[in-house]
Amino acid sequence: MASDGFTTCLWFDGQAEEAAHFYVSIFKNSSVGKVARYPEGAMQPAGSVMTVEFTANGHRFLGLNGGSQFKFTEATSFMIFCENQEEIDYYWAKLTENGGEPGPCGWLKDRFGVSWQVVPDRLDAMVTDPDPEKAARVTKAFMAMHKFDIAALEKAYAGE
Repeated sequence: MASDGFTTCLWFDGQAEEAAHFYVSIFKNSSVGKVARYPEGAMQPAGSVMTVEFTANGHRFLGLNGGSQFKFTEATSFMIFCENQEEIDYYWAKLTENGGEPGPCGWLKDRFGVSWQVVPDRLDAMVTDPDPEKAARVTKAFMAMHKFDIAALEKAYAGE
């Protein structure tokens, strides 16, 4: 198996370079790398961006302008675990701006159609608590939310 991790390939319909710059602007430890262009006689216009390498939050990606055949779905999403409400608010606002769509239970789609989950890092511990009543209260609370509200989840967890 490869020892240097994985690279996630994201298929776009002409927006790979725009998306790379968008993601790099949001996450720390991010940069845009090499850009490859389509040659004459290829499936896209000569000189247009074929692929763009980028790193977002330390994770490697390849944006591919492959055409309109494939679309993103919620079957694949990226999870962002946040320490506090400020982080949740930041990522939620950035990823939904300019055409992104909020969804239920901490999910959203960005303007390119990529699905994200913006989640408190403590959520897993709360929903897997050995006390089933605590876990049920938290689950019921988050099922009614779009963007997560950590204070409301903590209250549900405490039984308040």
